[in-house]
Formats: sequence, C-alpha cells, structure tokens
Amino acid sequence: MLLEVQLVHAEVGARVVRAHAVAAGVPLGSALGEGATAEEAEDRARERLLAQIGPLASSALVHRPAAVKPPPQPPSSQPSVPQPRPHPAPIAPSGPVDLTPAAKPVEPEPEPAAEPQAPAEPAAEPPPDPEDWSAELARLDLALQRLGWKREQECLYLERAFGHPSRSRLTTYADLMAYLRAVESLGVPSDPAAAPLPLRRCDLLSQCDGLLQLLGWDAQRGRRFLEEQFNRGSRQQLSDDELLRFNMLLETAMLEQAAT
Repeated sequence: MLLEVQLVHAEVGARVVRAHAVAAGVPLGSALGEGATAEEAEDRARERLLAQIGPLASSALVHRPAAVKPPPQPPSSQPSVPQPRPHPAPIAPSGPVDLTPAAKPVEPEPEPAAEPQAPAEPAAEPPPDPEDWSAELARLDLALQRLGWKREQECLYLERAFGHPSRSRLTTYADLMAYLRAVESLGVPSDPAAAPLPLRRCDLLSQCDGLLQLLGWDAQRGRRFLEEQFNRGSRQQLSDDELLRFNMLLETAMLEQAAT
C-alpha cells in the first residue's frame, strides 16, 4: 500500500493535509486532516485514512440489497353513487291537515377559502466569476517572485497541476484561485517538481461523491446535511474553502458512523 500526503490549504495558524492510499494502482481512499502545523495536520489525516480504510474497506465490499419496496396498494374503490329513492305514494290523511309551511333547514355557512401561500424563495445562487482578474494575477506574480521561480519553474508546476505549461490556459476563476492559494502557501525554497499541488474544485466534488457513497447517503440525506451545516441547498453554492470544510465534516460523520 502506497500512502501519499499533500498539503491542500494553508493560512495563518491552520494547515489542511490530504492523505491518499493506493494499493496495486487501485485507490483505497483519502482523508483530510487539519492542524496548526503541517505535521499535526498530516498526523490527523493519516489517522482518519487508516480508520477509514480499516473498518470500511471490508464493509464496502459487502453487497447491499436494494431496499424492498412495499407492494402497491390497490386503488380505493369508487364510492357508490346513491340511487334516487322512489317517492312514496301519497297517503290520505286520517285527520285534519296541517297547512303550516315547514321550516327550511339551516344551511351551514361556507368556510372561507384558505389564502394562497407565497411561493418559497429560491436559494441564492453563488456570485458569478469576476471579469477582471488583474488583482489575482498581480498577487500571483508577487508569490512567484517570493519563491524565486522563473518561467521554466512555473511551467513545470503548471504542467504537473493542470496538464499544460501556460498560465494563460487557466480559463476558469476557480482554477486560477486554486493555483494562487497553492503558490502563496509554499515555503521558500520550494522545488516545482515536488511542491504540493492545488486541490481543484473537480477533485473536491469527486471526493465528496466518494464520501457520500461510503456513508450510504442518498442525495436527499446529503442535501439535508448541507443545509444543516451551511444553510445552502446545493454544493455549487459553496466556495472552494467551504467545499473543503464540507468534505471534512463528511469524514467526521463517517468516522462516527464506523464507531457506532
């Protein structure tokens, strides 16, 4: 089994490390760890990963039968239509006839119609990507100058992280910010051939799908957990940092589930 460790997030007083286990080319799982230092975050990520692939690796192979749906209930029988009752033949009165008109039955007053409820407001969509990236590109140039990287070193790092050697081919704002955060978190000196790679949004979403599958949660259960933690109705409404924290909460829930 090969254990890979990657620094995915760094800020003042907080580091997040991702541990990834592979055996014979087959990924066994991954886990995130947070700590004040990179070493502490790495230890927590290793502990979570070992706890994950230990008790859960064998249980994940057990076939789970599909839930048996209850047999459909037969449709309720149509209510019988009352047949008109034949009017009885008039019977001649044996005594004096009372010509006083009968009192009319009091009809119940109709209930007031319920007021229509206002439709629920749709969940707020995430803000669109900014059109001007000049401030972020200026921060990137300063970070590269701090590292002492020339164009060759940056091209090598971009090739490892995104599969192409040019910064101009970063066409999404999310990829640019992932690249910027990764470069700003690197220490001096850093080798571009071995420096930790940025954790991209597509990787975070893929990891989230895997965690939900290990937990055995369907889309409705995952959406309810997301609303409880972030008051959002969709993962697309989360920023990259929020999505990273959401994955860490899923890992915590998975460890608690394994302990019970």
